[in-house]
Amino acid sequence: MSASVFAPPPESPTVVLVHGAFAESSSWNGVVSRLRARGLPVLAIANPLRGLAPDAAYLRSIIDQVDGPVVVAGHSYGGSVMSEATEGATNVRALVFVASFALEAGESTGELANKFPGGELGAALVAKPFVAGSQSGDDLYIDQDAFPAVFAADVADETAALMAATQRPIAAAGLEDKATKAGWHSIPSWTMVTLRDLAIPAESMRFMAARANSRTVEIEASHAVTVSQPDAVADLILDAVVATSPVLEAASDGGR
Repeated sequence: MSASVFAPPPESPTVVLVHGAFAESSSWNGVVSRLRARGLPVLAIANPLRGLAPDAAYLRSIIDQVDGPVVVAGHSYGGSVMSEATEGATNVRALVFVASFALEAGESTGELANKFPGGELGAALVAKPFVAGSQSGDDLYIDQDAFPAVFAADVADETAALMAATQRPIAAAGLEDKATKAGWHSIPSWTMVTLRDLAIPAESMRFMAARANSRTVEIEASHAVTVSQPDAVADLILDAVVATSPVLEAASDGGR
């Protein structure tokens, strides 16, 4: 793949969007349309969901092919992957954690999901064995009947049912794998805390945001905030884009 495929206008970063477990790249569609309307090039990648190290390596391979600066936004487990992938990535200007995980080295996604009370995801998970070439293990799905309440409580019923049917499972090992890197130590970050989230307790998101010195907003939304409130998510990403893009920040005169 040629790097020129991902060549943005020189003054604008490319926004790379990373979905998490039990979702897929179309969960960013509303956000993508809003960012594109502002003239930003966008890539919503297909996160493999096979394990933290391989998922991060895949994301880094995409980031390294972008010609120019990058702002990365991750939802849920996508934040774990984003942080692991971006340490030392000199073209990444900002990280945006959207109802997401910002792991420290030595921590796992499952550990942070359970660090504070209030999460209901674990009880809704169903394990199914899989074999893919030389890899085998258990894939985790959210029970389709539980999906709307646990993952997408503020999404229209029909849309939530479609999301449940098209959810991408994650290899159980992906939630158990421990981070080895933390891009947020050296890259400025923004965090959206979702207050009606039953997958990641708000206190867990606040804890991770505080130690990352992340610029934080809180919003009344479920875990599926990229679908239910794409305007708010796009606005936070745009804040990160403007704040870390000298040309755009100067043109904005301090605000959009």
